[in-house]
Amino acid sequence: MTALATESENIEKQTASDTLDASDLADSEKYKMIAENVTISYDGIEAVKDVTMKFKERSVTALIGPSGCGKTTFLRCLNRMHDMTKNAKVDGKVTIDDIDLYDKSIDPIYHRRKVGMVFQKPNPFPTMSIYDNVVAGLKLNGLRDKKILGEIVEDSLRMAYLWDEVKDDLKRSAIELSGGQQQRLCIARALAIQPEVLLMDEPASALDPIATQKIEETITELKKEYTIVIVTHNMQQAVRVSDYTGFMYLGDLIEFRETKKLFTDPKNELTAKYVQGQFG
Repeated sequence: MTALATESENIEKQTASDTLDASDLADSEKYKMIAENVTISYDGIEAVKDVTMKFKERSVTALIGPSGCGKTTFLRCLNRMHDMTKNAKVDGKVTIDDIDLYDKSIDPIYHRRKVGMVFQKPNPFPTMSIYDNVVAGLKLNGLRDKKILGEIVEDSLRMAYLWDEVKDDLKRSAIELSGGQQQRLCIARALAIQPEVLLMDEPASALDPIATQKIEETITELKKEYTIVIVTHNMQQAVRVSDYTGFMYLGDLIEFRETKKLFTDPKNELTAKYVQGQFG
């Protein structure tokens, strides 16, 4: 066991209840999504351990921590993506608008319409046009009205700050777009199904600085309408775009606070060492 691993066991972990201001926790109706005591294991080996987080409506929450600490694993449980992994098990509770997403009565496909997902690498459908990429999920759900589809395409591309760049060539192949444009197209595709929560797994890690800036500007604007959870290795990005930040290490949620407070006045020694760049 590494010295850091040993130290992490000796440092008391902070939870949402004791690291967020009391005023933030006073009104439960402020929260769009709540994860309670979530443990995720693969073949009995725990990758995420007893994590509790509350996600405020119309805000951005960042998950930071070194590679392999459980950030993406935790993010995927919010969209029930572990349902598709045979050896994965999720314990605990995840609610959106007080509805338990893991209740047996909940259709995971229906749930994924409420919780959209944008992945680390842009993944537009390569054989489809820009237009067809945006409407793919809508058509899958049976929507065929061309007027309605056209309106949603424009709205979604505008929200993803891509409309002005592609509006005159919507039949263009999606893979002809630049990397940053492809990622914004994927955001538009996720928004087209009108989710209430948007999950983003390292959405700018494969992009150049200019494209990254556009993605960050998009996230800042989208939080006016959506609850957003973003995984990022870039601590400066977390500072720029998020309202709250959770620091994870070895599957544990070490500290979860308002972003400014976590970076400028961390309560946990392990958090302080990570944000100061002493490991990671």
